[in-house]
Amino acid sequence: MLLANKITYKRLNKTIFENIDIAATPGKIIFIKGNNGSGKTTLIKNLVNILEPSGGDIYWLGKKLKNNLFNFYKSTTLILDKPTSSMDMTIIENIIFWKRISSSKINEESINRLLDVLKIDKYINTKTMYLSQGEIKKLELTRLILEQKKLWILDEPYNSLDSNSIELINDTFIDHVSNEGAIIFSSHYEPNLKNLEILSLF
Repeated sequence: MLLANKITYKRLNKTIFENIDIAATPGKIIFIKGNNGSGKTTLIKNLVNILEPSGGDIYWLGKKLKNNLFNFYKSTTLILDKPTSSMDMTIIENIIFWKRISSSKINEESINRLLDVLKIDKYINTKTMYLSQGEIKKLELTRLILEQKKLWILDEPYNSLDSNSIELINDTFIDHVSNEGAIIFSSHYEPNLKNLEILSLF
């Protein structure tokens, strides 16, 4: 799926990381590990073409990413640390918006069940601006199910989540890769997941 070959990124003559290799293939979970300021978010942004690497190449399905962006974004759910939810829209309005732009086939019953599992169903008509950080994070993470895409790329998915929500996300990750999906995520928190491929940035 996604292959990064010897990518390097420099900012103001400072090397943030260099010679990074990543192969995100079906069934694999890649964990970009590191402290705050280690370059995790910068690496994520390189992998999705928000930032351009200073060196190396990134490929999607055998073609250079820059020449294959439409197919890449069509197959990828990207969740960054900063919310994409509209603060002036309710939970259900945000979900309907994401459902439409991703042409998701998920039905209303499945959406309601998802919100119930995440314990944000009682806020379905509440504007996002009135939610806690943890509730906003859960709303963001609904996109993993709504968009139904094969590659998930996430920056700090565990931030602001309680232990029950962390366990739920871990189960969701395992289910996704069991169905030929692939995941790349960055975090300063190391989850209790088996068979993680760890890439350490320090």
